[in-house]
Amino acid sequence: MNEFIRNEEALSFVKDQFEKRLCKKLCLTKVSSPIAVRGDTGINDDLNGIESPVSFSIKGMNGNRAVVVQSLAKWKRLRLKELEIPSGHGILTDMRALRPDEDFSPLHSVYVDQWDWEKHMDYKDRTLGYLKSTVRTIYEALKETEKQVCETILKSAPLLPDEIEFVHSQELAMMYPGLTPRERETEYLRSHGAAFIIGIGGVLSDGKRHDGRAPDYDDWSTLNDEGFYGLNGDIIVWHPVLECAFEISSMGIRVSPEILVKQLTECRSEERLALSFHNMLVSGELPQSIGGGIGQSRVCMFMLRKSHIGQVQVGIWPDAEIRRLATGGIFLM
Repeated sequence: MNEFIRNEEALSFVKDQFEKRLCKKLCLTKVSSPIAVRGDTGINDDLNGIESPVSFSIKGMNGNRAVVVQSLAKWKRLRLKELEIPSGHGILTDMRALRPDEDFSPLHSVYVDQWDWEKHMDYKDRTLGYLKSTVRTIYEALKETEKQVCETILKSAPLLPDEIEFVHSQELAMMYPGLTPRERETEYLRSHGAAFIIGIGGVLSDGKRHDGRAPDYDDWSTLNDEGFYGLNGDIIVWHPVLECAFEISSMGIRVSPEILVKQLTECRSEERLALSFHNMLVSGELPQSIGGGIGQSRVCMFMLRKSHIGQVQVGIWPDAEIRRLATGGIFLM
């Protein structure tokens, strides 16, 4: 069997193992999902608020354009309502997206594949404790998958630490005041191996944000019981080959009607309240939820110790990057 087929089989193994564990641990049911949505509904993910989605016209839509999804952060919450998913249960979908504004790098591609999941939760569980408990559950699925991959494919010892660390983005800013957010992540992950960085999107004491996050899905502005702001964050691990902090997942407790208005106002995006999704949320028609996206290619890169996203997915690359990949042992196990 040639190395390309072995690589494809390894990718399928990783995805199957992790998806099975994630669904069982979070009580998720797999559902189908769209590749595009109407552009006038507010359902598409705005990411950092500056990325431009791929858009196109459709015959019979009276001039309204459709947009290729960038993620399904808001669509999933609407789907929870439509499917009448009870509290404590949720949905999982294979999300396929295009993000044309992404920079080319070993970690990024225009093509994005991730597990998008969303879970109906009670309003009383809008707490940091509930967020941390959910993160630990996802981390258990990652650890169990890594153990299985190491035993079956790599024939080596797992690298993930027993426990995932929790640190707020404001704490990182205080620990490493002279470094950029990415440099802070690198220094912290170099020592800890796996961490959940809380509070992505809110302004820190230096007047800057650790990273951008759209104001209409994650709650990054609620004062939590540790005295910091935010009920969201990123799961990040240390990549042993690239020797860098490596984001696996972006997730969080979703905005309540009050927090939606607050964050839209802070970002001067109040006009979104006129969109159908936002109107439904403010009117109390959508369930309280927690959710996120877990990068499929990212998980495979870490689990199989790959150094470039082009080794785990088919993408669109500049000519120079294609030549580099072709001479750099692409697909070698």
